[in-house]
Amino acid sequence: MDVHKSSLLAVFDAKQRLEVPLFQRQYVWSEEHQWLPLWEDIQRKFTEALDGRKDAPVHFLGAMVLDQKQTPTGHVVVRQVIDGQQRLTTLQIFLAAYRDFCRSEGCEELAKECDKFLFNTGMMADADVDRFKVWPTQLDRKQFTDVIGSGSREDVLKRNPLHKRPYARQPDPRPRMVEAYLFFYEQLKGFFLGGDGDLPLAETFPLSARVDECFQTLRSGLMVVVIDLQKDDDPQVIFETLNARGEPLLPADLLRNYIFFRAGREGLDVEAVYKQYWAGFDEEFWREEVKQGRLTRPRSDLFMQHFLASHQGRDIPIKHLYVEYRHWIEAQKPFPTIQGELATLSKQGADFRRIIDPQAGDKIADLCRFMDAFDIRTAYPFLLALLSANVDDEEWGRISAILESYLLRRAVCDLGTKNYNRIFLSLTRNLRRDGFTSTALRSALLDQAGDSGLWPDDAAFKESWLTKPLYGSLNSPKLVHIFGRINQTFMSSKSEALSFAQQPTVEHIMPQDWIAHWPLPDGTKGLSFFDLYSAQANDPRAEATRKRGTALQTLGNLTILSSSLNSAQKNYGWPEKKPEMMKHSLLPLNQQLFEVEHWDEVAIKVRAESLFGRAIEIWRQ
Repeated sequence: MDVHKSSLLAVFDAKQRLEVPLFQRQYVWSEEHQWLPLWEDIQRKFTEALDGRKDAPVHFLGAMVLDQKQTPTGHVVVRQVIDGQQRLTTLQIFLAAYRDFCRSEGCEELAKECDKFLFNTGMMADADVDRFKVWPTQLDRKQFTDVIGSGSREDVLKRNPLHKRPYARQPDPRPRMVEAYLFFYEQLKGFFLGGDGDLPLAETFPLSARVDECFQTLRSGLMVVVIDLQKDDDPQVIFETLNARGEPLLPADLLRNYIFFRAGREGLDVEAVYKQYWAGFDEEFWREEVKQGRLTRPRSDLFMQHFLASHQGRDIPIKHLYVEYRHWIEAQKPFPTIQGELATLSKQGADFRRIIDPQAGDKIADLCRFMDAFDIRTAYPFLLALLSANVDDEEWGRISAILESYLLRRAVCDLGTKNYNRIFLSLTRNLRRDGFTSTALRSALLDQAGDSGLWPDDAAFKESWLTKPLYGSLNSPKLVHIFGRINQTFMSSKSEALSFAQQPTVEHIMPQDWIAHWPLPDGTKGLSFFDLYSAQANDPRAEATRKRGTALQTLGNLTILSSSLNSAQKNYGWPEKKPEMMKHSLLPLNQQLFEVEHWDEVAIKVRAESLFGRAIEIWRQ
């Protein structure tokens, strides 16, 4: 490699295009962390120039790594930006702001001089692209050309008006490059024109002389280190080495760079394969950070983690994702071509989006909503593998039923989830070998032993269903799912579809605060918490109160209602509560209570057994 220093403007002087690989990340610099410190450096050099300091040392703005690309005859020479794209882009934006400020103040000749460092001139095979000194990654091109090509602050604002969504307090921000341009423009305006009662530096000199003097500082006082790669240098290795500086790349960004560096070396049309296979991953959806366990990560990282775990059948920590992926590709060579690798990633990315954002009508929607309600994200590698197997709809239905039965029975029996990661990775390995069939899946789950993996049989399932205080161990989404599924069993092809404007809530038929309106079976009043604490061991009311306290938290005493109806139920006794429920709740699940004259521990048990008769048909072993 060739390392040399260069003035800022000399970098942009030659007729060449500094091209940011389209697979690199978007422009991410911000005011607080980068624009303001950069401006403070430039402002200091401007101040030294206007103070007449000829002995002031040059200031280095950082380094950039460039790699020469083969350029077809007639095209402007292209050098690929391996490192320093954020800095180069920002300096171009600054020059555009400088140009437009000069033009607004009547310094047209200097504005034209600035253009020489923004645009190539002369003969060009593709003027729409070749005219730009810097060419950013694809997703940034519109905002970049808006800024560089506009020619005035007014035109930039016209092209990028503020948009305010309904009910939003603030308008949406403009594109980041536009915001950078406006920031530098305002700083230049304040420096050269003053403001808030402050006079500008060297105000006795004409503005044209001051902006020209400062422009000369850009030529000589601001330097960069340019690293030109040679034929034998490895751009990917150098990129990875330099990545630790500045804004750290996401694992998914590193993987993207790795894949497309290889694509370029193999002579593929990088832009074409990017558009075909990868462009979707650069949507905001994939950069949105979501919580998984104790960590919050972008969806792109989580997808790559689950994708690699699915193919390798083992857990891959996110911090090791890039290294593990690269080793997998180079050591095992799982794909015959890069196009095959990208096609698989693209399809599985779409599958992952189906899993985490299920849509009505998709065959996987019911299972995915169940997984979400029960917070079982460790199954994602298995689901990705299952989708890659392209099982037919009937087999998918059988597999879904088995998975839901296994997981729901364990939840009802309170058997825990800490080993699910190991279990699902084992299932992924085994079924990739044996085939993704419902028979193989059922056999593998039945072979699980111990509380960590046991598939509860009917007897254990029933015992927990009837007796466990599940309102405590199962949260609202899980209970809503259970009762929603049971409610479906009361429906027929002639039944009208029922839907909630909002997620229904879990209701205690006998309320938790029952003492005032719900006498004990013998007609006496139950004991309060404090009376219960101090009661004698043989006090029959104490024993009856404790039994009721357990019974009212079991599934037999629970149902689902709309949130408004739930809040209206309060703690009324059964004679007052039942008519209101029958009047306003259309759920067959609740209409079954019409015939119940008295609601007590016996009624709770009878209902629990009745519901279990339906549950055992839904969630078969």
